[in-house]
Amino acid sequence: MKVILFGATGMVGQGVLRECLLDPDVERVLAVGRNTTGQKHAKLQELVHKDLADLSGVEDALTGYDACFFCLGVSSAGMTEQDYRRVTYDFTLAAAETLARRNPDMTFVFVSGAGTDSTGRGSSMWARVKGETENALSRLPFRAAYMFRPGYIQPLHGITSKTRLYRAVYAVAGPLYPVWKALLPNSVTTTEQVGRAMLRVAKQGAEKRVLENGDINALGAVAA
Repeated sequence: MKVILFGATGMVGQGVLRECLLDPDVERVLAVGRNTTGQKHAKLQELVHKDLADLSGVEDALTGYDACFFCLGVSSAGMTEQDYRRVTYDFTLAAAETLARRNPDMTFVFVSGAGTDSTGRGSSMWARVKGETENALSRLPFRAAYMFRPGYIQPLHGITSKTRLYRAVYAVAGPLYPVWKALLPNSVTTTEQVGRAMLRVAKQGAEKRVLENGDINALGAVAA
């Protein structure tokens, strides 16, 4: 299986990249982003492209892949809706529309979030934009498109968030993860489980196209 990964330098993307490189069924991973991952691996290729809203100049390099894991994203904290929409909606659809045209048999997996508003009309800005993005992806002619809605994600294996606020949260909440897992098993997950679940749906599909936190954990556990 050949995989394209957007957002490989982010916390979730780092976890997904790790699982892809460990999976014997993955032949090649193309990491697309505005910066390099800094990693070296026989399976890993990198495409640095500064304008993620326009992939027209690199379309040839995005052809011939079986799955795309779209992990690119930002926190909405302190952002205007216009700026948040540019990253969450515009970047995602620019990639997805290109990939659907070039790889119609591809499986596309989008990292959304718990509480996403499928109506696209709610009062929560981030949830509304995520919902609009999910709906737009669902209309594209992929073999399949899946929306992952994780809740709290615990980073493992030395992975860290690039966002200072999140790093502070994880420093406090991380040691309590076993407690959260015991009390709220369907609200928390890990970077490892997210990555393994993505690989599972890329290989075998899933019954639902919108996968909540509990679904992600179940798929990740079976894949392990």
